[in-house]
Amino acid sequence: MQKIGILAHKYFSNLHIPSVQLTDILEIIIISFLVYHILVWIKRTKAWALLKGIVVIMIFLLIAVLFNMTTILWIAERVFSVAVIAVVVVLQPELRKALEELGRKNFVSNILGIDKKHDHKLSTRTINEIVKACVEMGKVRTGALIVIEKKQSLADYERTGIDVDGMVSSQLLINIFEKNTPLHDGAVIVRENRVISATCYLPLSDNMGLSKELGTRHRAGIGISEVTDSVTIIVSEETGRISVAYEGELETNLDAERLRECLTCLTLDTQPDDEKKRFLRRGWVRK
Repeated sequence: MQKIGILAHKYFSNLHIPSVQLTDILEIIIISFLVYHILVWIKRTKAWALLKGIVVIMIFLLIAVLFNMTTILWIAERVFSVAVIAVVVVLQPELRKALEELGRKNFVSNILGIDKKHDHKLSTRTINEIVKACVEMGKVRTGALIVIEKKQSLADYERTGIDVDGMVSSQLLINIFEKNTPLHDGAVIVRENRVISATCYLPLSDNMGLSKELGTRHRAGIGISEVTDSVTIIVSEETGRISVAYEGELETNLDAERLRECLTCLTLDTQPDDEKKRFLRRGWVRK
């Protein structure tokens, strides 16, 4: 038994076991958190297919190393630097969107528990006026596209339209979207209970998973919700149905009560985040 103890002592004394400190544990947690969220982000974008293609190429290169295929390895070394730049160019839209989402998150405020008051909230009167206008336009099948600004500025899209700067009212919205009028084509931007601009151009969604039944107006509404945190209301000119787009997702065929609930939840911020997420999962058509 004593010999076993002596052998074990000699064995473990020859092993180099690094000391683990609190900073090392913290570093492992941070790296694990980043790797997990990067993989989740990749899986939600077209980078997932690209990643699988890169894995196939890496397996092929591993086989080339095992069998000492010098020509293939020489070509891979020369192409590697160009391939990194090519990947960045191909994933430019996804990388830009990821950085924008990262910039919209208030990590410091969340950690310190600071609840900032935002002026982007709509009043109950404004919500009622928007709901009334959308219902009336839906009855007569007048197409409409209303974008409600939240925390992220829509100034770039505002400049593509015509300045209005009027208090939100059902009569104003109906008159703007009336057919054969100068302002009916394009989107209306609402900021702080005021109609800021009309006939604005919005980016179209390039999501191939959207239904082919959705027209240009719906794709524009989803497109602006993909690149900003705005809430978009779409009234179909063909069917008169009312839809709401938010964070790249679309809920269709809303009645007046459901539309009021959506606007109240998404613009007034009267519910906590967990309640809001559960609310959005009901009847929501995913991308």
